Amino acid sequence: MYYQRLIEEAIALKLKTSGAVVVAGPKFCGKTTTCMLFQKSFVKLNTKQAIMMARMNPKAVLEGEKPRLIDEWQKAPDIWNQVKDDLDFNYEFGKYLLTGSSTPADKTEVHHSGAGRIAPLAMRPMTLWESKESKGTVSLRDLFDGGKNFPWDMNQDFTLDDVAFLLCRGGWPVSVLAPREIALEVTKNYYNGLFVFEDSENERFRNKKPEVLRMILKSYARNISSESAVSTIISDIRQSNERTMDTKTYDDYMEALKDLYIIEDMEAWNPNIRSRTTIRSTPTRHFVDTSIACRSLGVSPADLMKDLNSFGLFFEDFAVRDLRVYADTLGGTVNHYRDNAGLECDAVVKLEDGRWGGIEIKLGGDDLINDGASSLLTLRNKIVEKSDEKAPSFLLVLTAIGGAYRREDGVFVAPINLLRP
Repeated sequence: MYYQRLIEEAIALKLKTSGAVVVAGPKFCGKTTTCMLFQKSFVKLNTKQAIMMARMNPKAVLEGEKPRLIDEWQKAPDIWNQVKDDLDFNYEFGKYLLTGSSTPADKTEVHHSGAGRIAPLAMRPMTLWESKESKGTVSLRDLFDGGKNFPWDMNQDFTLDDVAFLLCRGGWPVSVLAPREIALEVTKNYYNGLFVFEDSENERFRNKKPEVLRMILKSYARNISSESAVSTIISDIRQSNERTMDTKTYDDYMEALKDLYIIEDMEAWNPNIRSRTTIRSTPTRHFVDTSIACRSLGVSPADLMKDLNSFGLFFEDFAVRDLRVYADTLGGTVNHYRDNAGLECDAVVKLEDGRWGGIEIKLGGDDLINDGASSLLTLRNKIVEKSDEKAPSFLLVLTAIGGAYRREDGVFVAPINLLRP
């Protein structure tokens, strides 16, 4: 069974407007399955023999009917250069489609950026809309158009228990398609497979100690959805594991986690505010999928239900995953805002035409919703009065559960299981 993915439209467009498209993202997020919809010939670099042959003669890998899909191209990095050279001499739209679940082992082997020839696309695990677990009655696109079709929906059949399960299961296609009673075990198997590097063709990963990667992920998970400094995370690693950890080692392992598309921090939004306000630039710590954070700490749905404060931070990470994918379909970006006056906004979705919307992410309940709405209104007033930015297209409190409605102050409230692009 195949569930349609939102990135399909972007792939189709890039193939019509670029010589090659590279789709990158974490293992098992569905890259190959989705890209197979667009190919007329393909090669998979998934065996030692295929990788060896591709490295010996990378130009031969390009031979075949176009679009030619080259799966896990980074295992023979010179393929990138061959694609770039071929397009330099014989440019046609939609000739190649490349997928990758890590960056090349030796980045020096990639001699060209590919700019103007190879269009990059990021693919993430499945959102609730893609896994058919969102009703989709609240549209992000509609919110940018004023929320003209915003619903009133009590949404009483979606509970915190459901949310806790979805956080721990994640958006991995194999987990989504698995029966509910074994889905968490499928995700556990995926997590354990992240750290099997003994037979990796990438020497840089073979040199990494799985136990150190796990330690770093645990500390990162304990600082999820926060702006914790690197020094804070390193200190947590030292205290929690009673071992030394220097900055150089940490940076080296963090680079590996980012190369594997496991960590995906959120950068700060920096509007030009005409005041003494200092906008903090520290990124918010996030994972490409919250299930990785849950597994790294051994957190179960029951554990989340017992600790609502931690649940709120994990849910923020979960919501950011979906918001990023939905914003991508609109050509937008997702950032966060925090200044030295203590004003913050969990997610700012900004489009290329300058329109933006502010989103506070809460578990739900009147008190948390009121707090979120108050922060959003304060942010709107500050931006409008003291910057060159446009007024926000919308302000939204995105909740885990509860209903969808528009408050008297104009702030929208909607649960994540009603959201779509």
